[in-house]
Amino acid sequence: MKSLRITVSVLVLLSIGVFAQSDAHKSDTQKSDAPKSEVQKSFDKLKTLAGSWKGSITTDFPAAKAAFDGKPMYVTFRVTSRGNALVHEMKEPGTPDDPTKDDPITMLYLDGDRLLLTHYCDAGNRPRMTGKMSADGKTVEFEFLDVAGNTKYGHMHHAIFTMIDANHHTEDWTFMMGDKPVQAHFDLQRTN
Repeated sequence: MKSLRITVSVLVLLSIGVFAQSDAHKSDTQKSDAPKSEVQKSFDKLKTLAGSWKGSITTDFPAAKAAFDGKPMYVTFRVTSRGNALVHEMKEPGTPDDPTKDDPITMLYLDGDRLLLTHYCDAGNRPRMTGKMSADGKTVEFEFLDVAGNTKYGHMHHAIFTMIDANHHTEDWTFMMGDKPVQAHFDLQRTN
């Protein structure tokens, strides 16, 4: 029992030391006069979308028009992993708030000097895209990098996030079905 208490004490001390080093590093970084990189500015801009959103979706895919056009779409953003990642979740129109529902999840994060997006698609694959902010600082556009998993049913290929103001943004997503692009446009208002 005594050895268990010692082990737990050591683990607690080690974890405190790790967090203290992490906080000390953050303090040094925050004190630095070095300007933020364009990639960091892009990621910081996207993190301002944290919260819940509701709006309309329009698509140019005939088979999906009846199911989606004019119906509400729900999107949530959550900053996670000590500010190192942003989780984006889409909820289809008319679906219940059910944690067992397999809504598409997108992770946005920095990887060195790149802003990356990984989309965990309900088509069963994981495309990655690299992002870049527009000169006016209102739009972050993601270009296709690669995809893991089966693309038999298509894959997400392109995404654009446009911040209109603090409570209004749009998202434009391009899904590739073979060599045919399918467009979806979300016009979203903040609900909290």
